[in-house]
Order: sequence, then structure tokens, then C-alpha cells
Amino acid sequence: MASITVPTGEIKGRSLWQDARRRLFANKAAVTSMVVLAIIATMSIVTPNVWPHSFDAVYIDRISCPPPDYLGLSSFFGSQESQCPSAVGQGHLFGTDANGRDLFIRVMLGGRVSLSIGLVATLVALVIGVLYGATAGFLGGRIDNLMMRFVDVLYALPFIFFVIILVVVFGRNFILMFVAIGAVEWLTMARIVRGQTLSIRRKEFIEAAEAAGVSNWAIIRRHVLPNVVGPVIVYVTLTVPAVILVESFLSFLGLGVQEPFTSWGVLIADGKDQMESYPWMLIFPATFMVITLFCFNFIGDGLRDALDPKDR
Repeated sequence: MASITVPTGEIKGRSLWQDARRRLFANKAAVTSMVVLAIIATMSIVTPNVWPHSFDAVYIDRISCPPPDYLGLSSFFGSQESQCPSAVGQGHLFGTDANGRDLFIRVMLGGRVSLSIGLVATLVALVIGVLYGATAGFLGGRIDNLMMRFVDVLYALPFIFFVIILVVVFGRNFILMFVAIGAVEWLTMARIVRGQTLSIRRKEFIEAAEAAGVSNWAIIRRHVLPNVVGPVIVYVTLTVPAVILVESFLSFLGLGVQEPFTSWGVLIADGKDQMESYPWMLIFPATFMVITLFCFNFIGDGLRDALDPKDR
């Protein structure tokens, strides 16, 4: 009888993160979204530094000029070349706005501002919300009730009223957007982390750490936070587009970024007044914003599926 050879080499398993990474990269929609988002972010960062037209340069003879007819859309945009003879061949890829400024560079600059506000405000919400929610959920009892009632009070405050107060007191500036948006978005993050913490605070490994004399802060840092990072990462990818929408809404109301800087919200607000006569002023910034929001949502869906232990 032929002998059967049994392999004696070490069999290596896959960790949760290795398995999640494999599942994430197997999701075509998430991978495509990451590539598209990386391209938009790179263009927003690099283009304003190398583009021949400055974002605040005004061309009096090129006011409201359509983009070049490189896609055969002149009939859709409504050709205005007779009014803009000097705009032909001048490199205005997206045309110009109502003030004669290059629209392409302003869309790229708007992407830089919107993405910066989205990422930084989300980071602020992440740090505050995770620490606050994990502390409240782990300590429990009266401290948890007191901390969460404070969150409920903040939830009851009208967000726009809060922003208007900040604008009146401190004036409109770029940093104010981080403060205003980050000071509100962390509330939901704290509730999510608290709920996850409550579900694991009585697990065996937590009780073992308490029996070993480990301090509460060390338990939160070493055991609680690593176990809630999965849902937090998913929520972060969904918070970034929400923050971008909030910033766009504030800019649409005139409470956001000030000239000469711009954001996608400001450009959309300007374009909606000209959309019947000059539709490209609305189409291009709105398209970039919609694509970015879809990318973040597809990435969030991919991370949710990849990190869900029930689907392993």
C-alpha cells in the first residue's frame, strides 16, 4: 500500500485584518472608488500649484465663457464663443465663471477645501467621540447617564443656530468650519462607540484585566478601543461625505468659506443662479462633489462588509 505523506510545515492562519483586507480588495466597487478618490484628491492638491491660471485671476474679456467643445457639447452648454473670442485656446478646461475666472482651477481648489474640511472635521469628531463614548460606556452607571444626557442636550440645540452664533462671535474663517462641524459630528460617533463598549464591557477578557489590577484607562486603551475600531472605521468613511455636505450647505447659505477661497458648496451656490444661461458653472462642481460622495459611500460599504465578522 502506498504511504501517505502528511505535510509537516507550519500552517499559518490569517488575522482578522488580513482577511478584511483581502475581502476589501475583492470588492470591485470599493477598489474603484478608492482609485477615483485618490485621483480627485491628487488633482485637488497638485493642480492649483501647477495650473497656468490662478484661482483669483480675473479675465475681463472672458466672462462666462463655455468650456472648449472637446466633447461635442457646445449645443448643450450654449455656445458663447462670439462673446468670448479671446477665450478660445486659452486653456480654460471648464470655461470661466461670471467674474471671468478659470473654473477648472476653482473646482480643484474647492475640492482641496471641501476634502480638507471633511477629513479634519471627521478627525476631530473621531478623537472626541471615541474617547467620550468609550469612557461613558465602560464606566457606566451615573457617570454614563450624566455624560449621555449632556450629549442629548447638545443634540437638542439647532445646528444652524449654533453656527450662526459662532460666526457672529468669531467671524467667518476657515478654522471656524472645523470647530463648528467637528463640535456636532462627534455626538453620533460617541453614541456608536458607547453602544459597542456596552456590548463588550462584561466580556471575559475585560473581567480578567480588571482582576489583574489593570487601570480603567489602560483597559479602555488596550482592550475596548481595539474592539470597536471596526464599526468606527466604517462610520468614519460615512462621516466624511456627511461633513462635506454640511460644509456645502453652510457655504450655500453664505456661512462658509469666504472669497477668494472657494469650496464645492460655494461654486454650486454660484452656479445655481446661472444654470439656465451658463449650466457648466453648476455641472462641473456638482459632478465632482457627487462622484466624491459616491466614492466615500462605496468605500464605507466595502469596509462594512470586510470587517463584519458574521460574513467571514
